[in-house]
Amino acid sequence: RGVVLGFAALAGLTVVAFTWLTEHALRLFSLLDAHAWWAPLLWTPACTAAIVWLTRRFAPGAAGSGIPQVMAALTPEVPHAARALFVSLRLALAKALLTAWGLLAGLSLGREGPSVQIAAGVMHNARRWLPKGSRVSEHGLLLAGGAAGIAAAFNTPLGGVMFAIEELSRRPEQRSSGLLLAAIVLSGLMAVSVYGNATYFGVIHIDNLSMDLLFPGLLVTVGCGLAGGLFARLVVVSLSGGSADVFTRFRQRAPVWFAAGCGLGVAVLGIVSHSDTYGSGYDHSRAMLEGHGDTSSLYVLLKFIATWLTTWAGVPAGIFAPSLAIGGALGNDIALLTSYVNAPTLIALGMAAFLAAVTQAPLTSFIIVMEMVDGHALVLSLMASAMVASGVSRMVSAALYPALAALQLRRIPPDAIPPPAASGGADAAAHPT
Repeated sequence: RGVVLGFAALAGLTVVAFTWLTEHALRLFSLLDAHAWWAPLLWTPACTAAIVWLTRRFAPGAAGSGIPQVMAALTPEVPHAARALFVSLRLALAKALLTAWGLLAGLSLGREGPSVQIAAGVMHNARRWLPKGSRVSEHGLLLAGGAAGIAAAFNTPLGGVMFAIEELSRRPEQRSSGLLLAAIVLSGLMAVSVYGNATYFGVIHIDNLSMDLLFPGLLVTVGCGLAGGLFARLVVVSLSGGSADVFTRFRQRAPVWFAAGCGLGVAVLGIVSHSDTYGSGYDHSRAMLEGHGDTSSLYVLLKFIATWLTTWAGVPAGIFAPSLAIGGALGNDIALLTSYVNAPTLIALGMAAFLAAVTQAPLTSFIIVMEMVDGHALVLSLMASAMVASGVSRMVSAALYPALAALQLRRIPPDAIPPPAASGGADAAAHPT
């Protein structure tokens, strides 16, 4: 118990340090952008190319969100030795530094997905210090570490627990032990001890809900479901490399130059949006919730494309925070379109709906948003929006993270996977793995 809880506290503090690093990296980029608006046209492509080169050369397991890597490591068929391809202290360090560099470059990415892989890498190392015969399994440590990353990154312990059950284990009937649940909450408390017990986006003020919310709320939910499903489908198709279009061939032949092109696209979008699409989108979302944000109708489209380009480039990058920003902006646009008086309500619904549509994890999405905005008065509305948006997304795209986890499993050398047990002579031989 002491080992598990000690590493849980360490995982939480590691995510806190990672959060501090990314915030300062984005602040430095903002200073550069304010000093010379044209600088990202050179700086962002150069940094993106360098990040992709370093990632592919020294830490290929650090590319992308980090959640698919943890899901791949949790796959029962993955041998113990191969898990280091997906989670380790070395990958955790590389993930932290390269993701922070991505924000220093102005790329549209979030830190929450990387936090999952970082915390899982720290918790996974606890297995070295557990006594023989311990009931805490390697699977349990990875599960707790991944959930602790969400809990500490968003300061949402309940969201971390639900993320472990709904997204990582993919078995809602499975319950983690009390010790592992305590580890998740303890990691979240590390963020509270440093940053205080403040919600991620502050507190929104909700008017008395009425039937007036039904039509605009339905527009937000369905719109986010379609847009989030489209985003997930684009990411899966882009990263799978299965198509034969000119961009896919260029990415396979010259990935570093392709990354530079994506970085240039992100810089152009940032200039067009007056710097709004750079970074995670946290400041823009908070400004909207407080009622003094930019209400440009182009933000949703530009942030959507910037986040997709960042992901397609192959840099270490999460999509949670950008998804919240896109969904919140879409909710704000519909509030203006329908003249709904309480825009923060639709913004919160949009956040939960778009995140649920992208991840197809509705329970995790609505709990995270509820905790982030202290929106307990909206709990049923958030739940309904997340559930409906996730259902709409399923008609557009396969689940994002399981599809990306399957791509991660391709990195395991064929000779590292043990052959399946024979189940019946010729029948077993006829269906080799």
